[in-house]
Amino acid sequence: MSALRRSTEAHVAEDWSAVAEAINARAAELALKQKEIAERSGVSHAIVREMQQGRIERRRNPRTLEALSIALDWHPQHLTAVLQGKTPPEADSAVTAAEDPLVPLLQTIIRELRGLRAQVGTLTSRLDDGSRRKD
Repeated sequence: MSALRRSTEAHVAEDWSAVAEAINARAAELALKQKEIAERSGVSHAIVREMQQGRIERRRNPRTLEALSIALDWHPQHLTAVLQGKTPPEADSAVTAAEDPLVPLLQTIIRELRGLRAQVGTLTSRLDDGSRRKD
């Protein structure tokens, strides 16, 4: 079987509209906005928007689906299963955050990164303002 044919068949088997519906339903259930999902998952706001709208269907890194699944309090393989038309695993079959010793460390790193991102944004704004004044 040719690589093109396998690629086409794999694409047909993927249901990105089901992924969009699942993300939207869960976001509504948890009262999460796109920005919050992006922050919780570490996935860019633009990618979250694309996936929620379901208009751009392209292969994504499996880690993107995993990060979104975790951010939505699902099993890490939930959205991958939805994409493939399979029954998603139960959330309780995953290691819970309380059991994983890396979670507090990762949360600290995420908080630090957010703080750094805010500082970079502030500095960028100041530089932009300064360059406009010189013009």
